[in-house]
Amino acid sequence: MWLVVASVPLLPAIIMASARYRVKVASLCHRALAWTLRLLRGRVCVRSTHAFVFSECTHGKADSVLETFDLYADTHPSLCISPQTGEALDEAVRRVRPSRVLELGMHCGYSSVRMLRLLPSAGRLVTVELDPLTAELGEEIILVAGFKHSQFQVLTSSSAEAIPSLHSFLQLNQGTSEGLNLVLMDHDPEQYLPDLLALEKEQLLCPSGCSVLLIYRNQRDGDRREVLGHIGARPDRYSVKSELQCMTEIFYQKKSTS
Repeated sequence: MWLVVASVPLLPAIIMASARYRVKVASLCHRALAWTLRLLRGRVCVRSTHAFVFSECTHGKADSVLETFDLYADTHPSLCISPQTGEALDEAVRRVRPSRVLELGMHCGYSSVRMLRLLPSAGRLVTVELDPLTAELGEEIILVAGFKHSQFQVLTSSSAEAIPSLHSFLQLNQGTSEGLNLVLMDHDPEQYLPDLLALEKEQLLCPSGCSVLLIYRNQRDGDRREVLGHIGARPDRYSVKSELQCMTEIFYQKKSTS
């Protein structure tokens, strides 16, 4: 009986904690359900896109693969970036002329092919995709486009797991002047800032300059503002190169203090 009496003053706090706990659980369940639905829809979209491109394109021709992707997207739901965004991506790759590229979010392989066809002969792409089926089908599309495994590497994992392992895949020595020249982020926008911070922590961004391209697919502005807020607070390392409706390019450079 004394326990009941003693707990009476704590009832408001207990009720508040229970309500807050229910809200958190409901939020987590909602996010998990939304993620599952996106994954299922994404898999259906990737399968149908892959089947069309594989059967309709000219094998060994990267431009034919891209044209077939665009043809499919004209009449079907697609996870590929738009041709307009693709042209902006092409412009960035031509300008940067990267030798080492990281892609976070492979989707159907469209952006992978788009970048690979513009890389120098010694250039290398590492693309990270969380879903095993998407990674498998995307890799097949890259091979259909005429590229070899010596030119690219597909990592099936989350971006958080992949980033610390990139030194070995990119053959980088931590602390040297080498690093990534171009990073394309087209996965979960909530991961853009954590992954950017992880890339900097692991010293994977080329100190002399690295362009980071952020793709936004009708996501809420909060994700974009979070990244831009970090960029604005670090003028010694970051600057905004360009802002388009669906793509923001930021530039990283570790300025010498000597």
